[in-house]
Amino acid sequence: MESLDLRNFPLKKLALTTAVTMAISVSNIAMAKGGYSSAVFNKLSTFDVMAGNGSSVAEITDVSPNGKQLVYTDADNGEIGFIDISNPAAPQGEGTVAVGGEPTSLIVRGRLVLVGVNTSESFVAPSGKLLVINRFNHNIVAEYELDGQPDALALAPNHLRAAIVIENERDEDLNTGLLPQAPGGKLLIVDMLGKVDSWTIREADLSPVAAAAPAGEDLEPEYVDINKENEAVISFQENNYLAIVDMVSGNVINHFSAGSVELHNVDNAEEDLINFDSSLTKRREPDAVAWINNDVFATANEGDYEDENGEEGGSRSFTLFHQDGAVHYESAESFEHWLASAGHHNEGRSENKGCEPESVESGKYGRRTLLFVGSERCNAVGVYDVSRGYPKALQILPTGIGPEGLKAIPKKRLFIASTEKEEAGDGIPTMVNIFRMDFGKAKYPMIQSEEVNGAPIPWVALSGMVGDNTDPDTAYAVSDSFLAEGFIYTIDVSSKPAKIFDRVQVSGASAGLDPEGIAMGPDGNFWLGSEGNTGSRPNLVLKVATDGTVLDEIQLPADMVDQRRGNGIEGIAVTGDAGEEIVYVAIQRAWPNEGDTDKVNTKIGRYDVATDEWTFVHYQLEAEGNGGWIGLSELTLLPNGNFAVVERDKGWGTSTAPVAELKAIYGIDLTSAEFKPYGETLVTVEKTLLRDVLPDLEKVSIWTAEKLEGMAVTSEGKLYIVTDNDGVDDATGETIFQELGDWEQAFGLE
Repeated sequence: MESLDLRNFPLKKLALTTAVTMAISVSNIAMAKGGYSSAVFNKLSTFDVMAGNGSSVAEITDVSPNGKQLVYTDADNGEIGFIDISNPAAPQGEGTVAVGGEPTSLIVRGRLVLVGVNTSESFVAPSGKLLVINRFNHNIVAEYELDGQPDALALAPNHLRAAIVIENERDEDLNTGLLPQAPGGKLLIVDMLGKVDSWTIREADLSPVAAAAPAGEDLEPEYVDINKENEAVISFQENNYLAIVDMVSGNVINHFSAGSVELHNVDNAEEDLINFDSSLTKRREPDAVAWINNDVFATANEGDYEDENGEEGGSRSFTLFHQDGAVHYESAESFEHWLASAGHHNEGRSENKGCEPESVESGKYGRRTLLFVGSERCNAVGVYDVSRGYPKALQILPTGIGPEGLKAIPKKRLFIASTEKEEAGDGIPTMVNIFRMDFGKAKYPMIQSEEVNGAPIPWVALSGMVGDNTDPDTAYAVSDSFLAEGFIYTIDVSSKPAKIFDRVQVSGASAGLDPEGIAMGPDGNFWLGSEGNTGSRPNLVLKVATDGTVLDEIQLPADMVDQRRGNGIEGIAVTGDAGEEIVYVAIQRAWPNEGDTDKVNTKIGRYDVATDEWTFVHYQLEAEGNGGWIGLSELTLLPNGNFAVVERDKGWGTSTAPVAELKAIYGIDLTSAEFKPYGETLVTVEKTLLRDVLPDLEKVSIWTAEKLEGMAVTSEGKLYIVTDNDGVDDATGETIFQELGDWEQAFGLE
């Protein structure tokens, strides 16, 4: 995608509730389109902290001065972990150290690691300690008691001082979480002169902030960063406030409200649809802060407070502030739009705080100063070039669930993103992803939507896919039941990344839909396979006009439906002339109560439009391994008249069960197969392995996706595959859209 100079875009004014009301110029980031040839970040490796170190999470991450070792906090296990990245393409676990409490943050200073540890017994009796650990031998070399609960730590660039935020967080169950709640927080300054066990810790004077902040003495400082002039910027998230502190004197240089942001064309309802049609005004309530230079810093405006009127903060944006309080740049809705254009929209958070920017990090890579903005709920990081003051949107990086720890390592051309959440039962661990700056084009996102009427075409959870009958540059995909309505998306596959430039809603169906398969009929209309469930939603074959109107519905045989399970129609393909079409459907898994005791024989159905008759063959699935159950996910007509199916397991990744072991494409000959009515003894169709897709997915994914769902061959014979990102719901959110080349070459049939 091209980098965007935001100064070339139209400007608008935002009302700010800062110390001085002022009109500022703000740019709306249009969607980045196409490829670009400057330096970009691509995934180099992924480290599973559970498999590699026995850790539960990797929240806050820092790096050694030589860039060869990572250190992270694991609050769940009460320890910190170490990773050897001397070869960043193959990171190795180096063990953990118990810290006797909940590690909240850490910083690396030479051979030492400073760790803030929360040891609080209650909200009203907060306590903590600062541990100093030798990162080579893992020995604790010093310990300092703290009179409160530490949160963020920051190291001065000259390594002479460190800052410790004492948050003393509130009890959200007390008085509906309203401030003030004693005791209040503070900022501590560690003067690191002399021996490690003789450092001094003093308290900064935040009384000017306490006198002006909404909650008075209950400041609850959240995050801190220090510039080269020994000035610390501190965020007071619940107070929606910011301050600049001189680390030498401990005095406040400046303090001001973080203000509010007007948002337009945002999704503000959790109705299982994505509609960018609302306008809001929200307090910023910044979480993480990061200096870009000695005068300007960035805030991630996550929001964390509901006031006495029931209003939540969190503007879904990031902001660049000058330390005098002036807003230098405001992203408004553009950050969330950019993520949504790549399928990283979390519909389950629409009504709350949207994408929830939580983390920011900056670093100078060569002549470019880059800003990294992490979205907690959309599982992605936006990379911006801020070298000339105003951000240029460069690329989106997938991260895993809940990116929390961001670390720039410019001297090694690396960037680190660690995640704080896992879905252990689904095979998605907490992970540390290592990206390296390369020259060429970004490999992610692989598919992105265009902007229409000030917002991106919304999409998530792509499922079945098909090529256009005549246009070699066009394919179509459907979204599954993650959204309350079914949609057909039109994709320009010749664009890099592939481009969704249109969508139509499927309308007029007699029941709720779960579109899992799509085919194009000889007359240009679509045929959809909609997966049913064991309740009220039937398995349906639908003929659909190009405008989305349902023209016809066909159900499976009634006696077969009586034996149904939740895993029904997944793929669909069509042959024949208009009015005499033969429609084939793939049933994902073997249904119960059919005498199929080993549950390996699922079915492929054949529907004759002219005679209104269903017949079937058996398809034998592979034996289950460590990847959970196995089923079919796609059925595609090949140019030679044969068919291909996608067969896959439930596994993710390579190290946390269930692991990905089977993501494959098999060939089957259905035109000469002996189909029989349901109830008769069915013939098992022979299958031939055409391609093991697992290596393809592993090569380009941060964590190999479970749901290889779509496959299409264009009218010129190019083969494409796509994964379903589950709507970023307890999933990484990453969508793999991959061209595998000419179909015959891809399948080794030449």
